[in-house]
Amino acid sequence: MKRILMIAVPSFLIGAVTGAVLWYLASPLWIDRVVAEDLARGAGAMTIAEGRFRDADAVHKGAGLARIVALSDGGVEVQLSEFAVTNGPDLELWLSDHPDPAKAGDVTGGKWISLGPLRGNIGDQSYRIPAGTDLSRYRSVVVWCEQFGVLFSPAPLGS
Repeated sequence: MKRILMIAVPSFLIGAVTGAVLWYLASPLWIDRVVAEDLARGAGAMTIAEGRFRDADAVHKGAGLARIVALSDGGVEVQLSEFAVTNGPDLELWLSDHPDPAKAGDVTGGKWISLGPLRGNIGDQSYRIPAGTDLSRYRSVVVWCEQFGVLFSPAPLGS
């Protein structure tokens, strides 16, 4: 009986930990987080720049529109519309100074600013840009996996 317990308990613990890790890493592949925020539009909002998200590679896919919008209250935000990206752990939305990043090094090798955790991998959403940010410095919006340092989807910005 003691021998069975000496094998069963460690096996159970290893299995539980392995299962939890696999669930954490793999579940975003089939579990989507959908958001539907109201985006500021109309006379009080002016689009400064915009770009379309594209796939970073065969696994990390993205689509939709990223707009930098000046608001009537003086603030500036990034608005994502018709947005969809492959889900993953610890995703954030960043502004990058690279005009068209194709790999992680393009983003981390330059200047970037995090706008915070991605609220959903599907749907319309907006992210406030900190006051005083020099917008002329940033030339793309990227979905970034902070935990693994992976580029999920870039959106090069144009006027």
